Amino acid sequence: MYMRTDPQSLAVSAELLASGLFGKAVERYFFKLSLKSKIAMQSLGGIALRTVRSSQAIYLRSAVCYYSSSSDKSSYKCVVLGGGAGGCAMASKMARKFGAGHVAVVEPKDDSVSKNSLLPADVHPGGLWHKTIADSRQPMGKSIPKNAKWIKDSVASVDPDNNLVTTSAGLQLEYEMLIVAVGLQLDFSKIKGSIEALQKDPRVCSNYSPDYVHKTYQAFKAFPKSGGTAIFTMPVMPIKCPGAPQKIMYLFDDYLRTNDKREGSKILYNTNLPVIFGVKKYANALLEVVEERGLTVNFQHNLVEVDHTKGEATFAKVGLDPVETVTMSYDLLHIAPPMSAPDFLKGSPLANEAGYVDVSKEHLQHNKYENVFAIGDCSSAPTSKTAAAVAAESGILSNTIDAYLKGQKPSGLEYDGYTSCPLITKGGKTILAEFDYNAQPLETFPINQGKERRTMWHLKKDFMPFLYWNMLIRGHWHGPRIFRKLLHLGMGK
Repeated sequence: MYMRTDPQSLAVSAELLASGLFGKAVERYFFKLSLKSKIAMQSLGGIALRTVRSSQAIYLRSAVCYYSSSSDKSSYKCVVLGGGAGGCAMASKMARKFGAGHVAVVEPKDDSVSKNSLLPADVHPGGLWHKTIADSRQPMGKSIPKNAKWIKDSVASVDPDNNLVTTSAGLQLEYEMLIVAVGLQLDFSKIKGSIEALQKDPRVCSNYSPDYVHKTYQAFKAFPKSGGTAIFTMPVMPIKCPGAPQKIMYLFDDYLRTNDKREGSKILYNTNLPVIFGVKKYANALLEVVEERGLTVNFQHNLVEVDHTKGEATFAKVGLDPVETVTMSYDLLHIAPPMSAPDFLKGSPLANEAGYVDVSKEHLQHNKYENVFAIGDCSSAPTSKTAAAVAAESGILSNTIDAYLKGQKPSGLEYDGYTSCPLITKGGKTILAEFDYNAQPLETFPINQGKERRTMWHLKKDFMPFLYWNMLIRGHWHGPRIFRKLLHLGMGK
């Protein structure tokens, strides 16, 4: 690896370094250093110090930053693409297995965001749930294991025939094993006018994006006291955390009731799907909640356009030929966007026809390239895309990789599609949905989890964030399977 010294490359290097943590001072220092000490920089590459705050201490960590030409190559035993829940969990496992310097994580973001706690953030002011976006994130350098190398860049392409990843900056990473954990991308652009509405209309919000989640509570507070119409949308599947679009609706209903604003208001849940939830047991429970609270569900209504100047949302009625649309006025519009695999993955040799990493649903190993694996939302495993699924998958994938390293086929425990969706139905109440590939309940506790319970609310609110930050992304949590066995006295799955 060498340092390019042409003016354009030096400018890029300085800009990237400045985005590290000591701002302009770091930028000026390293820019001058790169000009005066080219030989030293050729071997060093550049060091950016980032300040990471925890609750009571400040950690300083060095991250090697690569500013390279397209011919630069680095080799690793394992390259992990993505620094989300699945990426960090598997990077932690692999770093412990192979040691320092043998694992690289490619992730462009500065912060790690927990979708477990982000989606309902800062929307219930009554004291039961009063969180901010800061409660849902931490610096990426604190999430990626310290003995793994963080490549702060995005993926441009993957060449599995040559075991090669190329980043957007042109760095080439050779790997012996590749773990793909890049999640899903948000496709707001597929809804005409939605991006402009999110940027300009205070009535339009989305908990799915860190850029717009702060607008949700503001839209709640601005909702007319005299009553109005609030619309919550559910797009074409698959999406991450598919229960979230209706969770926020239930919290909004609770907010209005708490603040004596519910009378005269209409709350609509317009879903692309023909059912309110994919598992019959929980669907029946949710329909009871909807009826009890006077909410309206419009099935097979897909949001296709937003005109914020008129305060109107247009929906296509799914399954009709020719297509019919219906336009509705709103005083609050919460958008759950359609989602897809990242663009670099679509059409790559790793992807299936839908664009997801083509893996065995039982073992998460690629169906063609045996040294490639996937975890989380970007995989083709046909389960609901949640952090709970990632936890269960991480244990299975660890066993699969152990077998691969021994030159064996994966055997033993297979992934059954376990996933979980804590469905918050009001402040202080949650239905804990747990199920498998066959949409059959796979519940941890020996009670009926199809009922609204305060215990499940506290499990979601107080325990799951701790579990996420301290165990899941550290590679120490494989889901509740063992506890399920114990609590059910060894019976069942």
